[in-house]
Amino acid sequence: MTAETRHRGVALLALVGLFVSVYLWLYHLGYYGMILCGTGSCELVQSSKYADFLGVPVPAWGAGWYLAMTVLGLMLASGHSETSGPGKLAAIFATGGLAFSIYLTAVELFILHAICRWCVVSAALTVGIFLLVAPWRLLRRGAPEAFEGAPVE
Repeated sequence: MTAETRHRGVALLALVGLFVSVYLWLYHLGYYGMILCGTGSCELVQSSKYADFLGVPVPAWGAGWYLAMTVLGLMLASGHSETSGPGKLAAIFATGGLAFSIYLTAVELFILHAICRWCVVSAALTVGIFLLVAPWRLLRRGAPEAFEGAPVE
């Protein structure tokens, strides 16, 4: 898989996540009377005290993160290298998003004892984005450049 294909994949997954986050955010703001879930646990999760982080609804954080990842994915797909500013920022954001998603999943499993299907979709998208951005690629060392005039073995 080429880097351009991976970066387009980041943008696509992030765009899907943006739609999910905006849907959940609109529910959080009261624009939907009942969330489409199928398990009934989504409303419990979305109405819990953990549905806000630092006074901001979690879906708003998600929408901002997914928007940023969409833009970064498109920037990388248009030719920026993974070791450029956008590449490093994408790696940092992907790592932070994965950590936050793990935290939220732990809250659902071990504190609320409820699983929101929309949150599971968001977590899966986040893992996918993380794997496509692959922050460990930044740690990879390229072949050392030969010194000018030095013999090449």
